[in-house]
Amino acid sequence: MTDDPVIAHSPRLVLASSSPRRRQLLSEAGYRFEVMSPAPDVEDGGSHAESVEQMVMRLARQKAADVARKVPAGIIIGCDTVALCEENVLGKPAHRQDARRMLQLMSGQKHQVLSGLCLWQRPSDKVICRSATTSLAMEKLEDRQLEEYLETNQWEGKAGGFGYQDNLDWIRIVEGSESNVVGLPLELLAELLESLSPG
Repeated sequence: MTDDPVIAHSPRLVLASSSPRRRQLLSEAGYRFEVMSPAPDVEDGGSHAESVEQMVMRLARQKAADVARKVPAGIIIGCDTVALCEENVLGKPAHRQDARRMLQLMSGQKHQVLSGLCLWQRPSDKVICRSATTSLAMEKLEDRQLEEYLETNQWEGKAGGFGYQDNLDWIRIVEGSESNVVGLPLELLAELLESLSPG
């Protein structure tokens, strides 16, 4: 519907991500956007002194900045998501054994999913970065449950080695945004887009 305020959003939106889940979330929310993947090495760097919130916001900004150089006008959306359990930062598993390690660590524990979101407006180069946190609880996984899930390969490319969108009955949200767990905090995105709107 053309009178939908989301669809009618006038600035050019560019998603700086290769994540199919972020594309799906944006599409289902009604946004019109383009996709431009940042260079693979933009996530390099960092400091041991930064907090997890600072880290995900920095990575989101680096992704947005990389794509912003190629976009003369519009709003670039950069996002980075990690899981956090007992001070262990869990990104995307490198392989199946890594996914097993992450899931065993979170088994029977509460943990958090944090996303850094960066909106980079061109040509003004106004930049807004914020973070979103969702708290979750995972049931104690039996070995059979764990191996059955690993066998599906649904853990691939997902922070913490799991996808909330996979309808897993052994994980639940305690507090916070569901879309944040999938990979893009839509509520925060709408808030930041509103702040960039003229007037």
